[in-house]
Amino acid sequence: MELDRRWLDPALAGAELAAETARLAEDAALLRECFGTELAFGTAGLRGIMGAGTARMNHITVGKATQGLAACLLEDNPTPKVAIAYDSRRHSADFAREAAAILAENGIQVYLYSELMPTPALSYAVRELGCDGGIMITASHNPPEYNGYKVYDRTGGQIITEFAARVSRAIAAVDPFAGVRRGDYSQLLKAGKICIIPQEFADRYIAAVRGQMLNKQAFVDSTLKVAYSPLNGAGHKSVIAALYQSGLEEIYVVADQSRPDGDFPTCPSPNPENRETMQMVVELARYIGADIAFATDPDSDRIGVAALDNGEYRLFTGNELGVLLLDYICRTHLERGTLPQRPVAVKSIVSTPLARRVADKYGVKMVDTLTGFKYIGDVMNRLVDAGDGERFLLGFEESCGYLTGLHVRDKDAVNAALLVCEMAAVYKKQGRTLCQALDGIYAEFGSYLTRADSFAFQGAGAMEQMAGVMQRLRQSGLTRIAGSEVLSLTDYRDSGATGLPAADVLSYTLKDGCNVTVRPSGTEPKLKIYFTVCADSPEQCRERYAQLRAAAMELAGLKA
Repeated sequence: MELDRRWLDPALAGAELAAETARLAEDAALLRECFGTELAFGTAGLRGIMGAGTARMNHITVGKATQGLAACLLEDNPTPKVAIAYDSRRHSADFAREAAAILAENGIQVYLYSELMPTPALSYAVRELGCDGGIMITASHNPPEYNGYKVYDRTGGQIITEFAARVSRAIAAVDPFAGVRRGDYSQLLKAGKICIIPQEFADRYIAAVRGQMLNKQAFVDSTLKVAYSPLNGAGHKSVIAALYQSGLEEIYVVADQSRPDGDFPTCPSPNPENRETMQMVVELARYIGADIAFATDPDSDRIGVAALDNGEYRLFTGNELGVLLLDYICRTHLERGTLPQRPVAVKSIVSTPLARRVADKYGVKMVDTLTGFKYIGDVMNRLVDAGDGERFLLGFEESCGYLTGLHVRDKDAVNAALLVCEMAAVYKKQGRTLCQALDGIYAEFGSYLTRADSFAFQGAGAMEQMAGVMQRLRQSGLTRIAGSEVLSLTDYRDSGATGLPAADVLSYTLKDGCNVTVRPSGTEPKLKIYFTVCADSPEQCRERYAQLRAAAMELAGLKA
């Protein structure tokens, strides 16, 4: 391959990237990995390892993406406005200012948060400021070497298929050096073309979150004690403010994970879905005797929760917490006579089918969407456009993302943290724990186990390797998986059959009631396999999951 020599010029690429490119040029394999492809603008925008190269996150690739986005926004509106926020990751603030300066130089009015903020606060700002779009600099729950660039539309939701395709084409047409209009951030700020979002908006966001409480008296005379970790991310101020202003007093925070730190020194993979990520907050909970322990990921759109269960802390899966929240929301509305007419809940296609059974019990319509909270946001927008926004109760994904209310259009861990604490406080007054509440649901509907396993591909051809797995599965004509007959195969590329936008997803429904769904990531070389198992007991569920996992890996040609 021939290296674009401009990456070696400090005057164009900057001293740091130029020096790193020079080092990469000495290793052909590494050079190909970093420069052999371009960082793809996928389902959640850009996401990748930080460093030099067209396949890496750096100020050059951020600039190219921003110029492409600017072109699309200006096509639709001669005077667009964009809000920008960022989390605690390395270079997040730098990338946010880079994007702001490029948009402003292109004649777009920019509103920028002056400090790190949760992703849902960006969604809120887009809506409240009447912006045409938004940018969130974050790699969510990925390891510290990653960063990312999420793009939002005027509704405050992540952009969906048609506009995303336009942006992708526009980015591809931009020369990363000669084609990017970069202005001086300080001068644009002084000229008012970049405006700092005032603290008032952060306060109004917290007020909007608090407005989603179902029981405003939940924390009155409450003995609830909670342990919390923001995982060195953006959630600390917002979560504490929402809980404390709502009346919860006994909130204890993991000190070593309280301060923003993009290296995540005590938690190399800050994903609250993982047990090891929750270790420190659970240890704190055990020390203080907390009722629940919870953590929010670096951009505070996901939450992990553990609750005290017979002297130990039981970590809920994203599906289990989603079912608990759905049951609590429906039950509370029903008891208070506030359940709306024709209520609606929304989940992704890979989330537990138990949620549908709970929804049916309360007369709630469950809507399935493709994976990605932007599709849940799209359902919300269609309800609002039809004048039926009050019908929306809850949107959730198995990957620990939840939202109640219409204040934003993305998953909101601040909203979820407050609702989880409210639920725990109400149940504690009733003499129940969250674990007992979940066990009661299982006793009524049967034991369910859902797991999502990720398999990463390495090297320059990683995305092609992953695509090859999907092709082999489509061509295999599977009739049995782990001894059970395949009753149906849903290929989500066929939008005519599913009624959903086309997506590279395969879902196998088995005769024994189990399900296996396979989905490649849209932004990184990672294949996810989702398993749903229903059985008479948790032990039988775990045994069947192990059988299905082994069979699926063999069929896909994957290694543990």
